[in-house]
Amino acid sequence: MTFIRAFPKRMSPLWAVMALLVAATPAAAQAVEDDDSKPIFNFMLENDFPSDGHYTSGIQFSWLTGVQKDESWLRDVAMAMPIFDSDSKLRFEYSLGQQIYTPREIDISYPQPNDRPWAGWLYVNLGFVAETGGNRLDQFQAGLGIIGPASLAKDTQKFVHNVIGATDPEGWNNQLKTEPTLQFTYQRSWRVVEAKLLGFEMDATPHLGAALGNALIYANGGLMARFGQDMPDDYGPPRLDTGLAGSGYFKPKADWGWYLFAGTDGRAVGHNIFLDGNSFRDGPSVDKKTLVGDWQAGLAVVIGDTRIAYTQVFETKQFYGQNMGDSYGSLSVSVRF
Repeated sequence: MTFIRAFPKRMSPLWAVMALLVAATPAAAQAVEDDDSKPIFNFMLENDFPSDGHYTSGIQFSWLTGVQKDESWLRDVAMAMPIFDSDSKLRFEYSLGQQIYTPREIDISYPQPNDRPWAGWLYVNLGFVAETGGNRLDQFQAGLGIIGPASLAKDTQKFVHNVIGATDPEGWNNQLKTEPTLQFTYQRSWRVVEAKLLGFEMDATPHLGAALGNALIYANGGLMARFGQDMPDDYGPPRLDTGLAGSGYFKPKADWGWYLFAGTDGRAVGHNIFLDGNSFRDGPSVDKKTLVGDWQAGLAVVIGDTRIAYTQVFETKQFYGQNMGDSYGSLSVSVRF
């Protein structure tokens, strides 16, 4: 599925979405307020333009609250976890998302046992996001979801492909069977290097994380570096697919800022339902690789209380028999209210 095909072919998807979103940003002329009470709305879209196949699309909407200072049962739950400190600036995050996976050839109706299975994932998450000391970010998420026909992946892909005149996906009758998911993820990021040179800023942020659930089990680690001017206080733009760090949290330092970023992440994968197949029922699967990785590069622009970022992600091979690694684009728009 390729949402971005709606743009003219001669226009780069990056600059098309940047121009559109910048033009529509009302916060551009407003002064930045250093206010931790502001909530943040995040929209994320990931797509494998100009191809279709494997991790083909993801979309997510999330709402990140302002810093929580009042006592509540959710704050009590977070503070009971050893990963959070009592002096951390704690926010709650609520998100709704969908991810879609297909084989490389989507116009084939019969099973393709040597390629990635058809699968969709619809989920809701509750997250705790805590910044400590201005240079450490802890992110914990607990999520409920559904895999299979109830994920609406078939309906979503067929609808969008019909609208934009793309190839009709023919193999959804071979998708993973219906299975509910319970998923927990955690990641800690540290900003360990900060420097200024000739009016430019730069920093480096390593991260470590893990996931546990019937959808995904892995441990990961990596590094992200940023370079720019008046860079916001953040840990890189958010991502949907597993691996590379980033967050919906950001705090502008000026009315205008930008940065280039690049990062890498490695994962040791114990379980991936989108490759291993259903947990308790027979169905399509492939032989996954245990050690996989990604690297990414992109541009983030901050205009007033809005951050717009585009990331290009490059993956190593995810399963045995895969001809080459995949690549996809990730667009995020974050607005502080």
